[in-house]
Amino acid sequence: MSDGEEIGARFRRFQERLADGSVGAGGPERPLERGVGTPGLDVPGRDWSPKTQRREPGGGGEGGRRGGGRGRGEREGITVPPVEFSSYYGRPILKAPVWKHDIPAYLFTGGLAAGTSLIAAGADLTGRPALRRAARVTSLAALGASTYFLINDLGRPERFHHMLRVAKLTSPMSVGTWILAMLGPAAGVAAVSEVGPLLPSRGLLGFARRIAPPTGRVAGLAAAALAPALATYTGVLLADTAVPSWHDAYPELPFVFAGSALLSSTGAAMITAPTAETGPVRRLALAGAAIELTASHRIETRLGLTGEPYREGRGGRLLRLSRSLVLAGAAGALLGGRSRLLSVLSGAALVGSAVATRFGVYHAGVDSAKDPKYTVVPQRARLEQAESDTDR
Repeated sequence: MSDGEEIGARFRRFQERLADGSVGAGGPERPLERGVGTPGLDVPGRDWSPKTQRREPGGGGEGGRRGGGRGRGEREGITVPPVEFSSYYGRPILKAPVWKHDIPAYLFTGGLAAGTSLIAAGADLTGRPALRRAARVTSLAALGASTYFLINDLGRPERFHHMLRVAKLTSPMSVGTWILAMLGPAAGVAAVSEVGPLLPSRGLLGFARRIAPPTGRVAGLAAAALAPALATYTGVLLADTAVPSWHDAYPELPFVFAGSALLSSTGAAMITAPTAETGPVRRLALAGAAIELTASHRIETRLGLTGEPYREGRGGRLLRLSRSLVLAGAAGALLGGRSRLLSVLSGAALVGSAVATRFGVYHAGVDSAKDPKYTVVPQRARLEQAESDTDR
């Protein structure tokens, strides 16, 4: 008889013993060892030692069941208690943004450049030369700083020009790069045109002096037309990521950034321009305060769990500071129209509030990416809601 036939015969004898109850019927069983154990299962080379045997829940011995064991159909399964999943060993599910502080600084300076471009155009159209000049110079300086912060954050700053090889309307980064590239020269021409009155009245420089005002006006209006897009696209850029607290706030972030841009630009104008020409600026500051406070409050109350980083941690502290500065600056803008000192202090408070807002939103998003609960819990809630809607 071959080895295969012998093993088959032994297995058939084992099945017969199972049928007549002589194996596994509750009686004592010998420990299973290599090559020694239940007759018919002494297969050469198979390890039947106790450490390799399966233990049943109700048993206490090495072979599985001991005295009075259950039958095959009566075995109890192991009940695993429900586990509240967070992430693998509590590690973040998302990779937090690797941006340095150059990015929130870029968010602030970009908003400042956009707002002052609008103010400069309005001052030019309403005959406020000192306010126009201060706003144009501030816009150009803010654009220069904004460009530096954006390029400096790149891993390879010398390759920034590669962003201009294509224009992709579905990419907020691409759209923002082109907005910055078009607004920058326009704001630059508008600022340079302020040198016109200082030029000689004759010759080639005299010609430049004569064309400077109309050229500056056209360039200033072009910059003002692009300003709203520059002020708000950064909010769209943050909301277009997977970072929970940014992504869930996509309806409000552009309004927060628009209000912040108005506050920073009006604050800068109140500092640099004479109070006699800043009446419309102070009223614009009140509008910016209303927009930002309303949108920020909606973020904190509507988002639920993902709105928590806007109330707690470093982001929450900065945003609370921003609200305090907004209220102080708005009160100064409303009541201190004739006081140069109060105008400067109010403007400084408004500029400081804009800085705190941009850094607060930045840190809130980073904190939400680091903690897995802000990713897992809302996803589970949406899944359960979808299942309940399907059951209905």
